[in-house]
Amino acid sequence: MMIRRVFLLFLLVLNIGCSGLSSWFGGSDNSIPPAELKSIAQPIGVRQIWETTVGAGAEKQFIRLTPALADGQIYATSHDGIVIAVDALSGQRLWQSATQLPISGGVGISEIGLVLVGTSKGQVIALRQTDGQEAWRTQVSSEVLASPRASGGVVVVRTSDGKFTGLDVHTGERRWVYAYATPALSLRGSAPPLLTHGLVIAGLDTGKLLVLSMDKGLPITEKTIAPPRGRTEIERLIDIDSEPRIFGDTLYLAAYRGSVAAMDMRNGNLIWNCELSSYAGLDVDAKRVYVSDDTDVVLALDRRNGSTLWKQPELTGRRLSAPAVADEYVVVGDFEGYLQWLSKNSGTVVGRIRAMGNSIVAPPLAASNVVFVQGQGGTLGAYRAGE
Repeated sequence: MMIRRVFLLFLLVLNIGCSGLSSWFGGSDNSIPPAELKSIAQPIGVRQIWETTVGAGAEKQFIRLTPALADGQIYATSHDGIVIAVDALSGQRLWQSATQLPISGGVGISEIGLVLVGTSKGQVIALRQTDGQEAWRTQVSSEVLASPRASGGVVVVRTSDGKFTGLDVHTGERRWVYAYATPALSLRGSAPPLLTHGLVIAGLDTGKLLVLSMDKGLPITEKTIAPPRGRTEIERLIDIDSEPRIFGDTLYLAAYRGSVAAMDMRNGNLIWNCELSSYAGLDVDAKRVYVSDDTDVVLALDRRNGSTLWKQPELTGRRLSAPAVADEYVVVGDFEGYLQWLSKNSGTVVGRIRAMGNSIVAPPLAASNVVFVQGQGGTLGAYRAGE
């Protein structure tokens, strides 16, 4: 089975060559050449607030190490095992912990004040939010590619072998394991589960949405969002590889080679389904769903019915991150380390800054008009627009 997966992966790199997949597999060749950046007629002011480093980053590891924002602090990690906490306003480093383990999934925050990360060797580590001291560590079944999530006394960990594991948040002891059948070929998914209302909600690399009970890990439902198409396993590649979002009672999610969909959380019914391929992901506000598609066009969809409100094609081929809603703007990062501010109303690029010296893969985090971003080289920074 392992030889078969490697062979299929080789065929995928040879035959697809799309901008998104090359960013995961480390190549710079694209079937869609990256668009040259155009000058902005009347740019809004964008400035750096602070910048710091987080270990050696994850530039050659093809993983998303997404920072977390909680209680006025930013928590970030790097593949070489460094975890840091910094003040979100000033960038002052509050603590640093050297786990000496290859971190591949993080960061998550628990309700009892723990910072959670996972490793490529299958460990989950909990550090105290106050000082970075280790509270516990535990072994799970395989590599942790997604940020651990915690709620209701349970830490939920997703591993690369198709398992979700529920751990006791206080001790790290295993409470339950749920396994699903993984396809022979996928995008090496790193989407963390969403925990809400006692449920674990996750998109799978089968194009399905899985819902488990949080307390016991029992399956509640499994709904097909994006059915595979085609005759070969490459053609049938489909993957919900981004974190679902909730606004009100509606769940939004995006699939590679599939669709963007909205589902009513109260009854599980599909509200709308828009044929649109995305592996980077989406964000949502009161009016719109914002998506970076697999050609790096940014779109705004009507949150109520999925109709397209605007498209921004000027960043095509620039290997964009998922969008982040920041005040009156939508912000995306790209493969050259630029952050781009787009108008929420029109999609026009209105601001830009070279934030990083290398690619931005993890989605930016936004708090009002401040945007926090971590580059693959290990730089973490805060930026403000409109001043």
